[in-house]
Amino acid sequence: MRRLYLAAGLLCVGLGAVGAVLPLLPTVPFLLLAAFCFARSNPDWERAILEHPTWGPQVLNWRERRAISRRAKVAAVATLLIGVGFTWVTLGHPWVWISVTVTVIVGGWISTRAE
Repeated sequence: MRRLYLAAGLLCVGLGAVGAVLPLLPTVPFLLLAAFCFARSNPDWERAILEHPTWGPQVLNWRERRAISRRAKVAAVATLLIGVGFTWVTLGHPWVWISVTVTVIVGGWISTRAE
């Protein structure tokens, strides 16, 4: 079971790394999953995520308080809105409504989390 958690943790770190570069893929949710998996397979790697200067505070903030910083909220919602614009320009109507729906649901959820 430890190997499965380790493999899932590595996959999540990889997806998080891609998300740090691509605007439509989130980073912190994947790092949250990676930390969860590493807690069950490799505590040293979990600690490395939690002590990371950029991502660690966000992961700890979520773990301890279920909170998202204002800066992260603004970045997330702005990225969602950019995605809506991209969908509108590339696919147009009616496909843009899928993107709008996702933005309203996810952006609303993110906006209502504690800071």
